[in-house]
Amino acid sequence: MNSTTATAAPVTAPVTVESDLQIAGDILSVQHLLQPASEHPATVAEFVGLARSIAANRAEWEHLVEYDATTRWYHRLRTGPGYEVWLLSWVPGQGSGRHDHGASSGVLTVLDGELTEHGPRGPLTLGAGAQRVFAPGYAHEVVNDTLEGAVSLHVYFPGLTEMPMHSCSPALPEAVSA
Repeated sequence: MNSTTATAAPVTAPVTVESDLQIAGDILSVQHLLQPASEHPATVAEFVGLARSIAANRAEWEHLVEYDATTRWYHRLRTGPGYEVWLLSWVPGQGSGRHDHGASSGVLTVLDGELTEHGPRGPLTLGAGAQRVFAPGYAHEVVNDTLEGAVSLHVYFPGLTEMPMHSCSPALPEAVSA
């Protein structure tokens, strides 16, 4: 009697990506890869560094912040070659509505308070110092769900030229640009 040894085919599980920074990798978790602020940022890491340097320099932005209960307040803080930086304030309950940023990529940094981002994976709470990097076509909604004001910094590259609004219906597919 001959016995044959059968070799089972390897079983592979589906890969689940947990990072919300799929486009550029999770650069925020690898601190030594973060770039210092550049006079003319050109990479995602340099834009993250620019946002961090502005956040650290409260004297540059803190005196500009206003809170408006009737509409979201915003102020263009800086422009540079191919990018712009916006400062936004959020009173309790204010939100952006579900939107994307057209052809622009961006870095969202919470400067004060707490914001909730509602994205493809559900809600994500962002406290002061938290940063989010997003690619063109990434649709989300940002809301101040707390009882305190919040302030955020937004870097867009290239500069923001459109902000298409999306239906809040969960049945609609996520808008993604190639």
